[in-house]
Amino acid sequence: MKDIIAVIFGLGLMANAGLFVIQAVKIVKNKSAKGVSTITFAGFSILQITGILHGYFQNDMYLLTGMAASLLACGTVTILSVIYKNR
Repeated sequence: MKDIIAVIFGLGLMANAGLFVIQAVKIVKNKSAKGVSTITFAGFSILQITGILHGYFQNDMYLLTGMAASLLACGTVTILSVIYKNR
């Protein structure tokens, strides 16, 4: 049962990353980050780095890979929000 929950948790983190991808696509499509809070997404990125480190130290590969995917997507939104901030 523990392994099943771990897999579901990892899939949930991947779904979370997918939500950030939607925001990144919207920014690129509109060539504007209007309404996107860079500070919020940067804060999410910091939390995900913490999650990656926790996964590493706890030897939890589901947490580590899910948070890494989420950081990649969220970090992309953060960078795009800076690039397209004034457009």
